[in-house]
Amino acid sequence: MNIAEGSTGNCQAEFRKFVGYSLRSLAEVVTCLHKAKLRGYIDEETFQSSYKQAFDLMNSIAAFRNTLNPPSK
Repeated sequence: MNIAEGSTGNCQAEFRKFVGYSLRSLAEVVTCLHKAKLRGYIDEETFQSSYKQAFDLMNSIAAFRNTLNPPSK
């Protein structure tokens, strides 16, 4: 949702910022996965599957962000 919101902006620097927000939001999801596992809401198999998906997505988003022009100084 962060990427979609950022795509409505007027410049690439703003879009890049929202892509960064999406990475931080995904890190929050990973934290929630750990908490869910520790509290017994999800089993190890669900945790591992979801964690791998989040890890792969995080790498994809980071690679995408690296293709965008860096913010101007």
